[in-house]
Amino acid sequence: MYDLAILWDWVAFSVRWLHVITAMAWIGASFYFIALDLMLKPAPDMPEGASGEEWEVHGGGFYHTTKYMVAPAQMPEHLTWHKWQSYWTWLSGAALLMIVYWVGGELYLLDPTKADLALWQGILISGGSLTIGWLLYDAMCKSKLSAQPTALMLLLFVILVAMSWGYNQIFTGRAALLHLGAFTATIMTANVFFQIMPNQRIVVADLKAGRTPDAKYGKIAKVRSTHNNYLTLPVVFLMLSNHYPLAFGTQYAWVIASLIFLTGVTIRHYFNTMHKTGKGPHWTWAVTVLLMIIIAWLSTVRTGDTWQDAEARALTSYEQEFASAESFDDAFNTVISNCSMCHAREPVWGDMQWAPKGVYLETPGDVARHAEAIYLQAGVSHAMPPPNAVQMDPEARAILVSWVRDVRNGG
Repeated sequence: MYDLAILWDWVAFSVRWLHVITAMAWIGASFYFIALDLMLKPAPDMPEGASGEEWEVHGGGFYHTTKYMVAPAQMPEHLTWHKWQSYWTWLSGAALLMIVYWVGGELYLLDPTKADLALWQGILISGGSLTIGWLLYDAMCKSKLSAQPTALMLLLFVILVAMSWGYNQIFTGRAALLHLGAFTATIMTANVFFQIMPNQRIVVADLKAGRTPDAKYGKIAKVRSTHNNYLTLPVVFLMLSNHYPLAFGTQYAWVIASLIFLTGVTIRHYFNTMHKTGKGPHWTWAVTVLLMIIIAWLSTVRTGDTWQDAEARALTSYEQEFASAESFDDAFNTVISNCSMCHAREPVWGDMQWAPKGVYLETPGDVARHAEAIYLQAGVSHAMPPPNAVQMDPEARAILVSWVRDVRNGG
């Protein structure tokens, strides 16, 4: 039965659900500890080796937190490690990337108007590129640049801009922004796995052995954790961007992604300063708003191929499989009648600027390329078209279901 497509879609949904949950846990813990660290204040009665304390109230209880710059004199019996939130966020994100952009690579990963690549080449670039950022960033952090944090962050920004541009020369706009987010998230999780956790284990091992831990290990972990803090908000934006064609549906998507990293810096600078001093620099909000206005303007610049270009382009073997079916003409007419007013390169429905999710359904190649998405969205479910736009009758949906099932079942 071709309804295995439904099962696969639920697998993707479940992995996405896991990814969102673990990301929430990781981001929440990261933001909390950065804020806590900045709010710590010295007190006269603190134990030896403590650098600050903080009293908090939550859920009807009071919490007293004390921070040791290196470690307490004696290792506590119970020690909570914060690592699995990061690991599971990356693992679930990697699985989701494989499900959507590798298995569905011909539809969502590759853009034949940008680069003539086989699917295996696109997958190789997709997976291999994620390690580049970590290797460069880690080398910079271990170099003399470590003594110049501002220069280090500026160089990292240059790398991110270069990768943003590079991804947009190869992949679809949707895949390019998602991969830039994965590229950055890989740096963040690698920070936890290769630096923060190993350094903390060294400190714990020294304490258990009766040795005084070297303060440098805690400092290294704090620097990497701070970098993660400034990268978090841009990564969240990039992960959400695949739902918003205004973010990825323009040739300037790589510029939009680059500017988003600057908004992450300005927003986090405000809150980090506020946690530390009690008052944040308000100029950061003006800068953030200005950057978002520029981003919004860039998103309206209409570029790319026309439907005539798409119609003239040769079909891939995947598209040809669906376009050559006996029932394709009926399916194509059904889609044109019910979907193309919104899913067009120049939508005519209301004030819509870009086709929903960047999906075009104007030419035979368009419709054949999105056959499985059409099957799920407008065939077996009633997600599309929106009922206030077009009320698609059951017979039309049956045509779409029959078309895709006939092709996949060899009928």
